[in-house]
Amino acid sequence: MLEKMGKAARVASWQLAQLSTKQKNAALEQIADLLEQESAVILSANQQDMKLAKDSGMTEALQDRLLLTEARLKNIADDVRQVCQLADPVGQIIDGSLLDSGLDLQRRRVPLGVIGVIYEARPNVTVDVASLCLKTGNAVILRGGKETHNTNLAVVSVIQQALKNSGLPADAVQAINNPDRELVAQLLKLDSYIDMLIPRGGAGLHRLCREQSTIPVITGGIGVCHTFVDESVDFDKALSVIVNAKVQRPSACNSLETLLVHQSIAADFMPRLSEVMAQKQVTLHASEQAMPFLQQGPAKVIDVKPENLIDEWLSLDLNVEIVADIDAAIDHIRHYGTSHSDAILTESLSQANYFVHRVDSSAVYVNASTRFTDGGQFGLGAEVAVSTQKLHSRGPMGLDALTTYKWIGYGDFLSRA
Repeated sequence: MLEKMGKAARVASWQLAQLSTKQKNAALEQIADLLEQESAVILSANQQDMKLAKDSGMTEALQDRLLLTEARLKNIADDVRQVCQLADPVGQIIDGSLLDSGLDLQRRRVPLGVIGVIYEARPNVTVDVASLCLKTGNAVILRGGKETHNTNLAVVSVIQQALKNSGLPADAVQAINNPDRELVAQLLKLDSYIDMLIPRGGAGLHRLCREQSTIPVITGGIGVCHTFVDESVDFDKALSVIVNAKVQRPSACNSLETLLVHQSIAADFMPRLSEVMAQKQVTLHASEQAMPFLQQGPAKVIDVKPENLIDEWLSLDLNVEIVADIDAAIDHIRHYGTSHSDAILTESLSQANYFVHRVDSSAVYVNASTRFTDGGQFGLGAEVAVSTQKLHSRGPMGLDALTTYKWIGYGDFLSRA
Protein backbone atom coordinates (compact mmCIF):
# COMPACT_ATOMS: atom_id res chain seq x y z
CA MET A 1 0.00 0.00 0.00
CA LEU A 2 2.70 2.52 1.00
CA GLU A 3 4.79 1.72 -2.07
CA LYS A 4 1.79 2.60 -4.25
CA MET A 5 1.17 5.82 -2.31
CA GLY A 6 4.83 6.76 -2.59
CA LYS A 7 4.91 6.26 -6.34
CA ALA A 8 1.73 8.29 -6.80
CA ALA A 9 3.08 11.08 -4.60
CA ARG A 10 6.32 11.21 -6.58
CA VAL A 11 4.45 11.52 -9.89
CA ALA A 12 2.20 14.21 -8.39
CA SER A 13 5.24 16.13 -7.14
CA TRP A 14 6.62 16.36 -10.68
CA GLN A 15 3.35 17.94 -11.81
CA LEU A 16 3.18 20.33 -8.86
CA ALA A 17 6.73 21.54 -9.45
CA GLN A 18 5.68 22.90 -12.86
CA LEU A 19 2.71 24.94 -11.60
CA SER A 20 2.63 28.71 -11.60
CA THR A 21 1.94 30.66 -8.43
CA LYS A 22 -1.47 31.60 -9.84
CA GLN A 23 -2.42 27.94 -10.34
CA LYS A 24 -1.32 27.00 -6.83
CA ASN A 25 -3.18 29.89 -5.24
CA ALA A 26 -6.36 28.99 -7.14
CA ALA A 27 -6.19 25.47 -5.72
CA LEU A 28 -5.65 26.81 -2.21
CA GLU A 29 -8.65 29.14 -2.53
CA GLN A 30 -10.71 26.15 -3.64
CA ILE A 31 -9.57 24.19 -0.57
CA ALA A 32 -10.46 27.05 1.80
CA ASP A 33 -13.92 27.49 0.24
CA LEU A 34 -14.68 23.76 0.29
CA LEU A 35 -13.59 23.40 3.93
CA GLU A 36 -16.25 25.94 4.87
CA GLN A 37 -18.87 24.48 2.56
CA GLU A 38 -18.33 20.99 3.98
CA SER A 39 -18.00 22.13 7.60
CA ALA A 40 -20.99 20.06 8.75
CA VAL A 41 -19.40 16.85 7.47
CA ILE A 42 -16.01 17.67 8.98
CA LEU A 43 -17.42 18.70 12.37
CA SER A 44 -19.60 15.59 12.52
CA ALA A 45 -16.54 13.42 11.91
CA ASN A 46 -14.65 15.36 14.58
CA GLN A 47 -17.43 14.73 17.09
CA GLN A 48 -17.02 11.00 16.49
CA ASP A 49 -13.33 11.34 17.31
CA MET A 50 -14.09 13.46 20.38
CA LYS A 51 -16.50 10.85 21.75
CA LEU A 52 -13.92 8.12 21.31
CA ALA A 53 -11.30 10.33 22.94
CA LYS A 54 -13.45 10.97 26.01
CA ASP A 55 -14.42 7.31 26.31
CA SER A 56 -10.75 6.31 26.18
CA GLY A 57 -9.78 8.76 28.94
CA MET A 58 -7.73 11.14 26.78
CA THR A 59 -6.37 14.09 28.76
CA GLU A 60 -8.13 17.43 28.51
CA ALA A 61 -5.02 18.95 26.91
CA LEU A 62 -5.07 16.44 24.06
CA GLN A 63 -8.85 16.75 23.71
CA ASP A 64 -8.39 20.49 23.24
CA ARG A 65 -5.87 19.81 20.47
CA LEU A 66 -8.29 17.40 18.82
CA LEU A 67 -11.43 19.54 19.02
CA LEU A 68 -12.74 21.37 15.96
CA THR A 69 -15.47 24.00 16.20
CA GLU A 70 -17.12 26.15 13.56
CA ALA A 71 -14.86 29.03 14.60
CA ARG A 72 -11.69 26.94 14.58
CA LEU A 73 -12.53 25.49 11.16
CA LYS A 74 -13.11 28.99 9.79
CA ASN A 75 -9.75 30.06 11.19
CA ILE A 76 -8.12 27.06 9.50
CA ALA A 77 -9.73 28.01 6.17
CA ASP A 78 -8.59 31.62 6.64
CA ASP A 79 -5.05 30.38 7.31
CA VAL A 80 -5.15 28.67 3.90
CA ARG A 81 -6.21 31.96 2.31
CA GLN A 82 -3.36 33.70 4.09
CA VAL A 83 -0.91 31.25 2.49
CA CYS A 84 -2.20 32.50 -0.89
CA GLN A 85 -1.03 35.99 0.04
CA LEU A 86 2.50 34.87 0.86
CA ALA A 87 5.32 35.19 -1.63
CA ASP A 88 6.01 31.97 -3.52
CA PRO A 89 9.64 31.01 -2.89
CA VAL A 90 9.81 28.51 -5.76
CA GLY A 91 11.90 29.87 -8.62
CA GLN A 92 13.44 32.57 -6.43
CA ILE A 93 17.10 33.24 -7.23
CA ILE A 94 18.93 33.12 -3.90
CA ASP A 95 22.21 34.41 -5.28
CA GLY A 96 24.43 34.17 -8.31
CA SER A 97 27.50 35.48 -10.06
CA LEU A 98 29.28 35.65 -13.40
CA LEU A 99 32.40 33.52 -13.11
CA ASP A 100 35.74 34.28 -14.75
CA SER A 101 35.10 31.30 -17.02
CA GLY A 102 32.09 33.11 -18.48
CA LEU A 103 29.57 30.86 -16.73
CA ASP A 104 26.52 32.73 -15.37
CA LEU A 105 25.79 30.76 -12.19
CA GLN A 106 22.55 30.96 -10.18
CA ARG A 107 21.26 29.25 -7.05
CA ARG A 108 17.51 28.85 -7.44
CA ARG A 109 14.84 27.61 -4.99
CA VAL A 110 13.00 24.42 -5.96
CA PRO A 111 10.50 22.14 -4.17
CA LEU A 112 11.83 19.36 -1.97
CA GLY A 113 9.58 16.81 -3.71
CA VAL A 114 7.59 14.55 -1.37
CA ILE A 115 7.21 15.25 2.34
CA GLY A 116 6.00 12.78 4.98
CA VAL A 117 4.37 14.06 8.19
CA ILE A 118 3.50 11.96 11.25
CA TYR A 119 1.37 13.67 13.87
CA GLU A 120 -1.07 12.98 16.67
CA ALA A 121 -4.26 14.67 17.87
CA ARG A 122 -3.99 17.80 15.71
CA PRO A 123 -6.51 17.88 12.82
CA ASN A 124 -5.48 21.44 11.92
CA VAL A 125 -2.05 20.05 11.01
CA THR A 126 -3.65 18.20 8.09
CA VAL A 127 -4.70 21.46 6.46
CA ASP A 128 -1.68 23.51 7.51
CA VAL A 129 0.78 21.01 6.08
CA ALA A 130 -1.21 20.38 2.90
CA SER A 131 -1.52 24.11 2.13
CA LEU A 132 2.15 24.88 2.69
CA CYS A 133 3.26 21.85 0.68
CA LEU A 134 1.00 22.77 -2.23
CA LYS A 135 2.20 26.39 -2.21
CA THR A 136 5.79 25.15 -2.51
CA GLY A 137 5.03 22.50 -5.15
CA ASN A 138 5.51 19.52 -2.83
CA ALA A 139 3.37 16.41 -2.55
CA VAL A 140 2.67 15.13 0.96
CA ILE A 141 1.85 11.84 2.67
CA LEU A 142 0.13 12.31 6.03
CA ARG A 143 -0.10 9.87 8.90
CA GLY A 144 -2.30 11.24 11.67
CA GLY A 145 -2.89 9.48 14.96
CA LYS A 146 -5.81 7.15 15.53
CA GLU A 147 -7.36 9.94 17.62
CA THR A 148 -7.93 12.00 14.46
CA HIS A 149 -8.96 9.11 12.20
CA ASN A 150 -12.49 10.22 11.27
CA THR A 151 -11.61 13.92 11.12
CA ASN A 152 -8.64 13.30 8.84
CA LEU A 153 -10.69 11.13 6.51
CA ALA A 154 -13.20 13.94 6.09
CA VAL A 155 -10.61 16.72 5.74
CA VAL A 156 -8.38 14.88 3.25
CA SER A 157 -11.44 13.95 1.20
CA VAL A 158 -12.35 17.65 0.96
CA ILE A 159 -8.78 18.61 0.02
CA GLN A 160 -8.59 15.95 -2.68
CA GLN A 161 -11.93 17.05 -4.11
CA ALA A 162 -10.69 20.63 -4.22
CA LEU A 163 -7.55 19.49 -6.05
CA LYS A 164 -9.64 17.63 -8.62
CA ASN A 165 -11.86 20.70 -9.05
CA SER A 166 -8.69 22.68 -9.78
CA GLY A 167 -7.40 20.19 -12.33
CA LEU A 168 -4.58 19.00 -10.06
CA PRO A 169 -3.68 15.43 -9.03
CA ALA A 170 -5.56 14.27 -5.92
CA ASP A 171 -2.49 12.19 -5.02
CA ALA A 172 -0.67 15.43 -4.18
CA VAL A 173 -2.20 15.07 -0.69
CA GLN A 174 -2.60 11.53 0.64
CA ALA A 175 -3.28 10.14 4.09
CA ILE A 176 -2.51 6.74 5.59
CA ASN A 177 -5.92 5.80 6.97
CA ASN A 178 -4.98 2.46 8.51
CA PRO A 179 -4.10 3.00 12.22
CA ASP A 180 -1.75 -0.01 12.27
CA ARG A 181 1.52 1.18 13.83
CA GLU A 182 3.49 -1.18 11.62
CA LEU A 183 2.75 1.21 8.76
CA VAL A 184 4.70 3.92 10.60
CA ALA A 185 7.76 1.67 10.59
CA GLN A 186 7.28 1.08 6.87
CA LEU A 187 6.83 4.81 6.22
CA LEU A 188 10.18 5.50 7.89
CA LYS A 189 11.89 3.34 5.27
CA LEU A 190 10.18 4.83 2.21
CA ASP A 191 13.28 6.80 1.19
CA SER A 192 12.82 5.90 -2.48
CA TYR A 193 9.89 8.32 -2.61
CA ILE A 194 9.89 10.60 0.47
CA ASP A 195 12.50 13.36 0.63
CA MET A 196 11.90 14.71 4.15
CA LEU A 197 10.06 13.41 7.21
CA ILE A 198 8.51 15.61 9.90
CA PRO A 199 7.25 14.02 13.14
CA ARG A 200 4.88 16.16 15.22
CA GLY A 201 4.22 14.48 18.53
CA GLY A 202 5.79 13.41 21.77
CA ALA A 203 9.40 12.56 22.60
CA GLY A 204 8.78 8.86 21.91
CA LEU A 205 7.71 9.53 18.32
CA HIS A 206 10.70 11.79 17.70
CA ARG A 207 13.10 9.21 19.12
CA LEU A 208 11.53 6.47 16.98
CA CYS A 209 11.96 8.55 13.83
CA ARG A 210 15.54 9.54 14.59
CA GLU A 211 16.55 5.95 15.33
CA GLN A 212 14.70 4.08 12.58
CA SER A 213 14.14 6.44 9.66
CA THR A 214 16.20 6.15 6.47
CA ILE A 215 14.71 9.50 5.42
CA PRO A 216 16.13 12.85 6.65
CA VAL A 217 14.09 13.84 9.73
CA ILE A 218 13.23 17.33 11.01
CA THR A 219 12.42 17.09 14.73
CA GLY A 220 10.88 19.65 17.02
CA GLY A 221 7.60 20.79 18.53
CA ILE A 222 8.34 19.55 22.06
CA GLY A 223 8.31 22.73 24.09
CA VAL A 224 9.57 22.80 27.66
CA CYS A 225 9.53 26.59 27.54
CA HIS A 226 11.01 28.80 30.27
CA THR A 227 10.67 32.42 31.34
CA PHE A 228 13.22 34.05 33.64
CA VAL A 229 12.04 36.99 35.77
CA ASP A 230 15.07 39.07 36.72
CA GLU A 231 15.52 41.41 39.68
CA SER A 232 14.84 44.66 37.74
CA VAL A 233 11.45 43.74 36.31
CA ASP A 234 8.18 45.64 36.63
CA PHE A 235 5.88 43.15 38.39
CA ASP A 236 2.65 44.15 36.63
CA LYS A 237 4.22 43.96 33.17
CA ALA A 238 5.87 40.65 33.96
CA LEU A 239 2.68 39.06 35.28
CA SER A 240 0.72 40.04 32.18
CA VAL A 241 3.26 38.25 29.96
CA ILE A 242 3.36 35.19 32.23
CA VAL A 243 -0.44 34.88 32.20
CA ASN A 244 -0.51 34.99 28.41
CA ALA A 245 2.33 32.47 28.06
CA LYS A 246 0.72 29.98 30.45
CA VAL A 247 -3.03 30.49 30.14
CA GLN A 248 -3.95 31.59 26.62
CA ARG A 249 -3.65 28.06 25.21
CA PRO A 250 -1.85 25.76 27.65
CA SER A 251 -2.04 22.76 25.29
CA ALA A 252 0.22 24.46 22.74
CA CYS A 253 3.90 23.55 22.45
CA ASN A 254 4.91 27.22 22.91
CA SER A 255 3.12 27.65 26.24
CA LEU A 256 5.14 28.39 29.37
CA GLU A 257 6.05 25.35 31.49
CA THR A 258 8.69 26.61 33.95
CA LEU A 259 9.04 30.04 35.56
CA LEU A 260 12.44 31.00 36.96
CA VAL A 261 12.45 33.87 39.48
CA HIS A 262 15.49 35.79 40.74
CA GLN A 263 15.98 35.16 44.47
CA SER A 264 16.19 38.85 45.37
CA ILE A 265 12.54 39.51 44.36
CA ALA A 266 11.03 36.15 45.36
CA ALA A 267 9.55 37.32 48.67
CA ASP A 268 7.60 40.14 46.98
CA PHE A 269 6.92 38.61 43.57
CA MET A 270 5.80 35.09 44.53
CA PRO A 271 2.65 36.08 46.52
CA ARG A 272 1.60 38.33 43.61
CA LEU A 273 2.18 35.43 41.20
CA SER A 274 0.03 33.19 43.40
CA GLU A 275 -2.85 35.67 43.37
CA VAL A 276 -2.86 35.92 39.58
CA MET A 277 -2.47 32.17 39.02
CA ALA A 278 -5.29 31.44 41.47
CA GLN A 279 -7.61 33.62 39.39
CA LYS A 280 -6.66 31.61 36.31
CA GLN A 281 -6.96 28.24 38.14
CA VAL A 282 -3.31 27.38 37.52
CA THR A 283 -1.69 24.81 39.82
CA LEU A 284 1.84 25.77 40.86
CA HIS A 285 4.52 23.10 41.19
CA ALA A 286 7.06 24.67 43.51
CA SER A 287 10.67 23.89 44.31
CA GLU A 288 11.60 23.56 47.98
CA GLN A 289 12.97 27.11 47.99
CA ALA A 290 9.90 28.59 46.26
CA MET A 291 7.29 26.74 48.33
CA PRO A 292 7.16 29.00 51.43
CA PHE A 293 6.74 32.16 49.34
CA LEU A 294 3.99 30.68 47.16
CA GLN A 295 2.12 29.30 50.15
CA GLN A 296 1.50 32.88 51.24
CA GLY A 297 -0.89 33.28 48.30
CA PRO A 298 -4.22 31.63 47.36
CA ALA A 299 -3.09 29.42 44.43
CA LYS A 300 -2.92 25.65 44.76
CA VAL A 301 0.73 24.72 45.37
CA ILE A 302 2.34 21.28 45.38
CA ASP A 303 5.91 20.02 45.31
CA VAL A 304 7.59 19.92 41.92
CA LYS A 305 8.96 16.52 40.93
CA PRO A 306 12.17 16.10 38.88
CA GLU A 307 10.24 14.58 35.98
CA ASN A 308 7.98 17.67 35.85
CA LEU A 309 10.95 19.77 34.74
CA ILE A 310 11.79 17.70 31.66
CA ASP A 311 8.35 17.28 30.10
CA GLU A 312 5.48 19.44 28.87
CA TRP A 313 2.46 19.98 31.11
CA LEU A 314 0.23 21.17 28.25
CA SER A 315 -2.28 22.07 30.94
CA LEU A 316 -2.94 24.70 33.62
CA ASP A 317 0.14 23.66 35.58
CA LEU A 318 3.31 25.70 36.05
CA ASN A 319 6.69 24.81 37.55
CA VAL A 320 8.18 27.59 39.68
CA GLU A 321 11.87 27.72 40.62
CA ILE A 322 14.00 30.33 42.39
CA VAL A 323 17.44 30.95 40.91
CA ALA A 324 20.41 32.82 42.33
CA ASP A 325 21.11 34.90 39.23
CA ILE A 326 20.90 35.04 35.44
CA ASP A 327 23.67 32.46 35.03
CA ALA A 328 21.75 30.00 37.20
CA ALA A 329 18.66 30.61 35.05
CA ILE A 330 20.65 29.97 31.87
CA ASP A 331 22.14 26.79 33.33
CA HIS A 332 18.65 25.56 34.23
CA ILE A 333 17.38 26.22 30.69
CA ARG A 334 20.38 24.45 29.18
CA HIS A 335 19.82 21.42 31.39
CA TYR A 336 16.03 21.08 31.19
CA GLY A 337 15.04 22.97 28.03
CA THR A 338 14.21 21.55 24.61
CA SER A 339 15.61 24.47 22.55
CA HIS A 340 12.08 25.56 21.63
CA SER A 341 11.26 28.98 23.15
CA ASP A 342 12.67 30.75 26.20
CA ALA A 343 12.29 34.30 27.51
CA ILE A 344 13.65 36.88 29.91
CA LEU A 345 11.55 39.61 31.55
CA THR A 346 13.76 42.54 32.52
CA GLU A 347 14.25 46.30 32.54
CA SER A 348 17.99 45.88 31.92
CA LEU A 349 19.29 46.00 28.34
CA SER A 350 22.60 44.45 29.37
CA GLN A 351 20.81 41.56 31.10
CA ALA A 352 18.62 41.07 28.04
CA ASN A 353 21.60 40.93 25.70
CA TYR A 354 23.48 38.60 28.04
CA PHE A 355 20.52 36.19 28.07
CA VAL A 356 19.94 36.34 24.29
CA HIS A 357 23.58 35.61 23.52
CA ARG A 358 23.78 32.60 25.85
CA VAL A 359 20.43 30.84 25.49
CA ASP A 360 20.64 28.65 22.38
CA SER A 361 16.97 28.04 21.61
CA SER A 362 15.22 28.30 18.27
CA ALA A 363 13.37 31.39 19.59
CA VAL A 364 14.54 33.66 22.42
CA TYR A 365 12.40 36.55 23.70
CA VAL A 366 12.96 39.72 25.68
CA ASN A 367 9.87 41.00 27.50
CA ALA A 368 7.53 38.96 25.33
CA SER A 369 5.51 35.78 25.60
CA THR A 370 6.78 32.45 24.29
CA ARG A 371 3.37 32.11 22.61
CA PHE A 372 4.76 34.19 19.73
CA THR A 373 6.64 31.15 18.37
CA ASP A 374 4.20 30.43 15.59
CA GLY A 375 4.31 30.59 11.81
CA GLY A 376 1.34 32.94 11.65
CA GLN A 377 2.74 35.28 14.31
CA PHE A 378 6.10 35.35 12.52
CA GLY A 379 4.42 36.25 9.22
CA LEU A 380 5.30 32.90 7.67
CA GLY A 381 1.72 31.67 7.34
CA ALA A 382 0.65 28.35 8.79
CA GLU A 383 3.66 26.27 9.81
CA VAL A 384 4.46 22.62 9.19
CA ALA A 385 6.36 22.36 12.48
CA VAL A 386 8.61 24.19 14.90
CA SER A 387 12.09 22.80 14.39
CA THR A 388 14.34 22.69 17.46
CA GLN A 389 17.33 21.33 15.60
CA LYS A 390 19.95 23.33 13.71
CA LEU A 391 20.31 21.86 10.23
CA HIS A 392 18.17 22.90 7.25
CA SER A 393 15.57 24.81 9.26
CA ARG A 394 15.07 26.18 12.79
CA GLY A 395 12.02 27.56 14.57
CA PRO A 396 8.62 27.84 12.83
CA MET A 397 8.94 26.17 9.44
CA GLY A 398 7.20 28.18 6.76
CA LEU A 399 7.44 28.12 2.98
CA ASP A 400 11.20 28.57 2.60
CA ALA A 401 11.79 25.55 4.86
CA LEU A 402 9.93 23.35 2.36
CA THR A 403 12.31 24.18 -0.47
CA THR A 404 15.83 23.28 -1.40
CA TYR A 405 17.89 24.73 -4.23
CA LYS A 406 19.76 23.74 -7.33
CA TRP A 407 22.64 25.34 -9.16
CA ILE A 408 21.94 26.52 -12.69
CA GLY A 409 24.72 27.55 -15.01
CA TYR A 410 24.21 29.50 -18.25
CA GLY A 411 27.08 29.45 -20.70
CA ASP A 412 27.83 30.22 -24.33
CA PHE A 413 28.78 26.67 -25.31
CA LEU A 414 31.47 26.66 -22.64
CA SER A 415 33.57 23.62 -21.86
CA ARG A 416 36.17 22.91 -19.21
CA ALA A 417 39.47 21.27 -20.06
